Order: sequence, then structure tokens, then C-alpha cells
Amino acid sequence: MPKVIGEVQMRAVVIHGKRDLRVETVPQPVVGPRQVAVRISNAGICGSDLHYFQHGANGNIVLREPMVLGHEVAGVVAQAGADVRGVAVGDKVAIHPSAPCGHCVHCREGRSRHCKSIRFLGSAMHFPHTQGGFRELLVCDASQAFVLPAEMDLADAAFAEPLAVCLHAVSRAGSLLGRRVLVTGAGPIGLLVAMLARLGGAAEIVVTDVADPPLRIAAKATDARVINVATQAAELSELIADTGGFDVAFECSGHVSGVTASIKAVRACGILVQVGMLGGDIAAPLGEIVVREIDYRGTFRFDREFAEAVALLVSGRLDVRSLLSHQLPFGEATSAFALAADRSQAMKVQLVFP
Repeated sequence: MPKVIGEVQMRAVVIHGKRDLRVETVPQPVVGPRQVAVRISNAGICGSDLHYFQHGANGNIVLREPMVLGHEVAGVVAQAGADVRGVAVGDKVAIHPSAPCGHCVHCREGRSRHCKSIRFLGSAMHFPHTQGGFRELLVCDASQAFVLPAEMDLADAAFAEPLAVCLHAVSRAGSLLGRRVLVTGAGPIGLLVAMLARLGGAAEIVVTDVADPPLRIAAKATDARVINVATQAAELSELIADTGGFDVAFECSGHVSGVTASIKAVRACGILVQVGMLGGDIAAPLGEIVVREIDYRGTFRFDREFAEAVALLVSGRLDVRSLLSHQLPFGEATSAFALAADRSQAMKVQLVFP
């Protein structure tokens, strides 16, 4: 962790407990020889940030001390340590939020996402907590800073982390070429998955949700067929009956109803990838998985996919900007979080730093 000089201060978005979000001053870390200081420009509010805000916890990970939130961040390098190579002051960068130990069995075998000692920006998994990126200046290891073209918009670059999550999720399903794909949950993750399925050559993509506003965005952003399962459940049932089910389903809602619907929607010997984080134990029709030999696969964070996400964003092949519904100054963080939680208005909300 970076060392801190107490008398040098900066502003940050700090969660103190349930619904207790404050913009306040925090100590500014010292830049070590292999570190960079990045002046943050754009920062996306993620579902896990919202959980800390709404519940004071993210699943069973409970907040135990004040913590700077945020891990979807991009900015400009303001200072580089003496031993840093390949990253220079003035470079635009997207920040990889993970700092694994590098020597455990998971790290050695290329699965650093499962490292038990991993430090992930804005996470209360360890104590002291890992302070996040919703701050004016972020100090991190230079290896976490991925250099971008000078002309790239940092609003797009801040999508690197959620896009990496989705790239890993899609990789868990194998090739999607010519496949019929179902995506349950029309949030930012679900729509990025649908975009990647389109890019991967899926023959048909259906996105479902229980609310119309995110589905309207889904229809425009992904060119997928959209179905509101709260009001048009029969439409999905008829589609499954006519075709025998989907080849691949990505469950992105994280709700038991989405899991149940996905299991029923996948054809025999199909693949179901669980993308949405489930809160605790759930009741699901596991017999269906057995009888129809459904391959149920988990997916968690990412490894090399962060570099792939940055390259894909640089290429311009994905219109991630179509998912960016709002940008608010970071000083209005509480309003931004309330907006991000309102699915009738918002898709992806970013905090903007001066």
C-alpha cells in the first residue's frame, strides 16, 4: 500500500456506512519508485459501489471503516516514480483495479482473479480496506496504468473495467458464432455482454428485464430483441417452445428469478453463464440442469481481459458511449448515487473530476 503524508490532502468520495456518503479530504499518498500518481478524470459508479451505499455492505463483505469507493476509473498521469518505464507524465491511462500477490498458486497459474490476498480498489474484503479510485489523485503501481492514445476520450476509457468483466464472462461460454443467446438483466453489464455477443457473431440475441426504460436503451445500443418478462412473459415462453431454447444464456440480473428463467430457457446441453452476483443461497430448479445436461458456469472478475478491453475500446468497435446516461461532478456524489440506483432514469452514471 502507498505511504501517506498526512499534511498533503485531496478530496475523495468516502462511504462511512449505509446511506452515509461524503465528499471529504483524505491524505494524499506518496509516489513510490515503481508507482504513478493519476489525476482522475472519469469514474463509473458500479453495482458494488451502490451496494456499499445502500446497505453498508457488498453481499457478505461488510464495511468496517470509512472507505473511498470506486474502481472504474481513468485519468492522466501526474507523477511517475524513478523506476517507472513505459508510462510517462501526461499519458492518458485506464486503471486496472486489481493488485494480486503474484506468488500464490492462483497467480502462478494465471488465475490472479482468485488470489486470496488480492487488493481491489474500493473493496472492504480486507481490513484495512482497499481505498478506491473516486479521488482527485490515485497512486497505484505503474503496471496497473494502461496507456491510451492521446486523442481517446476518458469517458470511454472508464468503461475498461466493466468491459473486462464481460469479456471474461463471454470467454466462459466459448464461441458464440452462430449461437442463439439470451441475456437476462439489461443493466450495463448485461448490455456490454450483448454487445460482445453481437461482435462474436451470435445469430440471435434476446435481452430480458422487468423494466421498460433499460430495455429501450438495450434495443438501441445492442440491436437485440428485447422482452419485458414482467409484462410479456408469454412472448419468451413461445420463443423457447418454437426453437427448443437458447444455446447460451448469460444471467446478468443476479436475481433468483433470472436464474430460474435462464435454466428453463436454455436448450438441452446448452450453456448458462452466471454473471450477476447472487446474494447468498437461492432456490433454483437444479433438477433441470441434471435432466437436460445444462452446463452451468460461474464467472468472476478478469485477468488478461483488462488489456483486451482497453484494446477494444481504443479500436472503437463498441459504442460504449450509448450506455453512458449521466455525468455529474464528483462533488455531487450523493445525487449521482441516487440517480445510478434509479433504473427508470439511468444506465451508467459517471463522476467527473476537474
